[in-house]
Amino acid sequence: MTRYEVQPITYLPRQIQALEKEAVGEGFRFLTRLINEWHSGANRFDAPGECLMAAYLNQQLIGIGGLSVDPYADNNVARLRRVYVAPSSRGQHVGQALVKALVERAAPRFQVVRLFTDTAEGSAFYERCGFKRTDDAQATHIMRLGGF
Repeated sequence: MTRYEVQPITYLPRQIQALEKEAVGEGFRFLTRLINEWHSGANRFDAPGECLMAAYLNQQLIGIGGLSVDPYADNNVARLRRVYVAPSSRGQHVGQALVKALVERAAPRFQVVRLFTDTAEGSAFYERCGFKRTDDAQATHIMRLGGF
């Protein structure tokens, strides 16, 4: 099995451009939003309890995801955002490791983690990670913390 590592980052790696290109090729624009919000300062995942994490394989960026205070909820609720894994690295548990690391980072400060996905594949993935579907207008999935 190939070894990859997931780690918190405080900057956008240069390789984010290649990952964004792959995401756009699949019809996903959220990495473009991540880059734009980062450069504008609108969201750098640097408020208390927030973080941005990256997955690397042989120093190559293969995934990214962030945890922020949920702007649609009370401040004890976190939101999983901008989670993306390169197609060539899917099926190797990279996404699950990234989500698990983000949820572990959320646990000391937040009681709930929510997210929004608009694809069946995303929905199934997050449910495999332990999230439950919710019919909230601002989130499709939720996890109450207390164990991952």
